[in-house]
Amino acid sequence: MTSLTKAQRRVLEFIQSEARAGNLVPTHQEIAEQFGFKSKRAAACHLAALKKKGVLASEPGKARSLRVTSPLAKLRNPIVDIPLFGSIPAGLPQDREQDAEGCVSVDVESLGYKPTRNAFALRVTGDSMIGRHILAGDFVVLEHGPEPRNGQVVAALIDGASTLKTFVLKSGKAYLKAENPKYPNLIPAHELMIQGVFKALIRRSKD
Repeated sequence: MTSLTKAQRRVLEFIQSEARAGNLVPTHQEIAEQFGFKSKRAAACHLAALKKKGVLASEPGKARSLRVTSPLAKLRNPIVDIPLFGSIPAGLPQDREQDAEGCVSVDVESLGYKPTRNAFALRVTGDSMIGRHILAGDFVVLEHGPEPRNGQVVAALIDGASTLKTFVLKSGKAYLKAENPKYPNLIPAHELMIQGVFKALIRRSKD
């Protein structure tokens, strides 16, 4: 089966709805205007991707010849795009700014939960979380906002340095626990700020 990103699915749905209504197949310009794309090139890129995935076809050199070859009802659940905010050390904490690097695209079914608008992904470096089967090169999906429960994996700033660890609350005091005996527990001297609570793991590619 074919998987589409949200944007690709919306474009395909628009083309399909126009055809069902008996209207002319939309042009690149009309698709760009419909979705607020800055240029016709953005529309063309989406159409090229849909053709490559085999759900859309057209006749070379013929205007308005687009046709849907696989209805939406037959397609797999859409892929969700989760913002990727760089990497996070699963080792000793490090000063690290997390800047947007694009998106990680993943099928919602394989993810195991439905991400909210507060979801984000980080690329793991280091080996302090191998006891939770989180390895260097993996992507962790986290949600910003919820308070962590005892034993949950979190992305955190501890005294200003970033790290991925297990959140532990003992006798009313919070600290971070590594899941590798080579690393010590991390007890905040001044501040512990939770940036996100772990929700899902995307295993690194073996390519």
